[in-house]
Amino acid sequence: MDNQKAAILKVIAANIVEIRKQKGITQEQLAHKANIDRSYMGYIENAKHNISVGMLERIAIALDVEIIKLVSK
Repeated sequence: MDNQKAAILKVIAANIVEIRKQKGITQEQLAHKANIDRSYMGYIENAKHNISVGMLERIAIALDVEIIKLVSK
């Protein structure tokens, strides 16, 4: 993975974690709401896995935010 992709994944991961914590839900609860395996959610939150637009959409819906909130610095 090149540096630019890694940097983008880190921004997305940090945003997901921050919004999730602001909403007072656990990683497991978010995974359940987004219909994602909890371990996969862990990989996403640790920027260890490339994430598709479809997966971003599911997480955004589960967090009740627009996708732009997940990808913006």
